[in-house]
Amino acid sequence: MQHFGVLLFDGFSNHCLANTVEPLRAANTLSGRTLYKWQFLSLNAGPVTSSSGLQVSPHDRLGNVSGDLLAVMPSYGFRDHGGWRTQASLRAAAQRFRIMAGMDTGSWLLAEAGLLDGHRATIHWEELTGFSERFPEVETCRERYVIDGDRITCSGAMAAFDLVMHLIGRDHGQALALEVAQLFMTRDSARSHMGGAGSASAFVNKALALMQEHLETPLPIPEIARRVGRSQKALESRMRADLGAGPAQVYRRLRLNLARKLVSETDLPIGEIALRAGYDDPSAMTRAFRAEFGTSPRAIRAAS
Repeated sequence: MQHFGVLLFDGFSNHCLANTVEPLRAANTLSGRTLYKWQFLSLNAGPVTSSSGLQVSPHDRLGNVSGDLLAVMPSYGFRDHGGWRTQASLRAAAQRFRIMAGMDTGSWLLAEAGLLDGHRATIHWEELTGFSERFPEVETCRERYVIDGDRITCSGAMAAFDLVMHLIGRDHGQALALEVAQLFMTRDSARSHMGGAGSASAFVNKALALMQEHLETPLPIPEIARRVGRSQKALESRMRADLGAGPAQVYRRLRLNLARKLVSETDLPIGEIALRAGYDDPSAMTRAFRAEFGTSPRAIRAAS
């Protein structure tokens, strides 16, 4: 389990905050385990107000907390939040958090505190030129996000989602990252860290779309490969590289994810759920379900 702190300042972006913590929440839900815990933090006591007027009551002050990653999130009006007190607080926090992350314009505050010296870093692209001129000790990059050792920087709210999806996939496997991406219906965006613009990833995405369209009547893997214009061997190799599993395993996981959703959210008989997930035999689906999730459909339904 990893402990994240999210340091909020007045003017923070709701969008950036949601794109940071919601994928973590989804990873916990879909895995059935508490992979991540997070706390909203501030430098002072009292609520913090976002750029759109949403008030968040922090769980604690930054000075009282340690953890695995601190996400610094000022967003709008970030220059007003600089100064010696913020710098001292961030430098002290760097001794208590394993990784320091600047989200959106949080990179500026980290750089002011000297925490990005000698590191590669990015920032919201509207601030990129000014950032580069102000902090020559930092190797400024025009990237959506940059991971450089124990420093992470991110260019904005949508990039925050991509970054967190990358961390989930790196730490807990691409199969879980794929599930989270499906939940938010942003598969291509969520996989952009793997080179989503490239032709190889494009045919993997097409194969995933075919699988999702044919859950009830599964296509043979050779047929999927034919439809995406690749050999079965090429599809197998690329999918293992991108997702950490071959087409058959990924397809089975997608079908069982559907079964789990139907078990949890509907009153359909297990036999009907099996058919909708592409299994003619309910017993075969139950065996596969137990092997994949470590429990039975009936046990999940009883718990729900």
